[in-house]
Parts: sequence; C-alpha cells; structure tokens
Amino acid sequence: MPAYVIAHLREAPPHPDIAEYIERLPATFEPYGGSYLVHAAQHEIKEGSWPGHVVMIGFPGAAEAQAWWDSPAYREIAPLRRRHIEGDIILVDGVPEGYDPAATVRAMRDALPAG
Repeated sequence: MPAYVIAHLREAPPHPDIAEYIERLPATFEPYGGSYLVHAAQHEIKEGSWPGHVVMIGFPGAAEAQAWWDSPAYREIAPLRRRHIEGDIILVDGVPEGYDPAATVRAMRDALPAG
C-alpha cells in the first residue's frame, strides 16, 4: 500500500541553504520510488488555518518512505531545511486498493455506548 510523507512548513525568508535543500532533495527520495505529489503549490484554506506550505511525497510503501527518511543522503541535507524552516512532517500509510470505509464505520458504531 502506498505511503506518504507530508510536510506542513511555515513561511521562511529565502536562504541559500533552503535553495540547496530543494535542489538536492529529489535525488534522495527517487532511489526509494518517491516522487513529488504536491510541491510549491498554492492552497486554499477551507476550514481552520494552515499558515505556510504543504509538501507531499509519495512512496510505494511505508518501508520505502522510512528507508528514505533514515538514509544517509537525506540525513545529510535535512539540517539545511531545519536550520531555517519550522514545520511538521508526518509519514502516513495510504489506503489499500479497494479500500471501503464501511469497516471503519462499523468499528466506530460498535464502540459507541449502548443507548
């Protein structure tokens, strides 16, 4: 099942380290089957707040995403971003092919108090 790395990055002034990070980043995830799904795109806030930007990288599975995150190539460039951009980054599994949310709803209803 696919997996995704999703970053919610706050606004940051331009910096040479950030430019270098962006230039070098694809070469770190491509060997693991990763590719950009969202990058440098405008977003429209529908509810709540989302200051900053979103980056989303797709991988064939969680093992590949974790291997990329732990890779020496990524570990080498990560400080270029961390020194200049605050944000939150998560790794999340996608849904399997043929996913049906009905099982989730059944489990949720089964957990409701009787009444």
